[in-house]
Amino acid sequence: MNSRITFTSLLLLFFLPAASQAQEVAGVTLPEQVKLADTTLKLNGVGIRSKFFFDIYVGALYLPQITKDAETAINMPGPKRVLMHFLYKEVSQEKLIDGWNDGFKNNLSREQFKALKAKLEAFNQLFITVKRGDHITLDYLPETGTRVSINEQIKGSIPGEEFYPALLRVWLGEKPADSDLKEGMLGGD
Repeated sequence: MNSRITFTSLLLLFFLPAASQAQEVAGVTLPEQVKLADTTLKLNGVGIRSKFFFDIYVGALYLPQITKDAETAINMPGPKRVLMHFLYKEVSQEKLIDGWNDGFKNNLSREQFKALKAKLEAFNQLFITVKRGDHITLDYLPETGTRVSINEQIKGSIPGEEFYPALLRVWLGEKPADSDLKEGMLGGD
């Protein structure tokens, strides 16, 4: 009996650290940390984008330092990452583009939107129709700008430092795509 307790205890000790290194949301396992541009980013928060009672994707925000404040997250210097892991059976390229356009229009002034319109159009061209299980990674790399990857294939980059904060406003701005997702990405319960 004692050897069984000891063996079970050892198994728990072996597996518990691994379990604490990831978070699971809607069946999607998200690491607590990722490495980007020689910087360790921490999982700031995670949530589910829902629309009309359907779960569309799990959204995760990775930052150099954890914050619950949207403006701090948006303006924080250094690399950043947003991960979108799709739960819905299919989201068309057109729906993705409409979502980006609406998110930018809803969270930027008319002047800010006009200044970024060409970059938003180039950004929109990087997307394809995605299916359940696909994931989009949106990275900010200070030397490069905003890098888009779909299923770990780099699709392209948008140069400059002004685009990524505007992109983060789609989730974290005054009129986010989903207020529950915003709360989740900011580490809310």
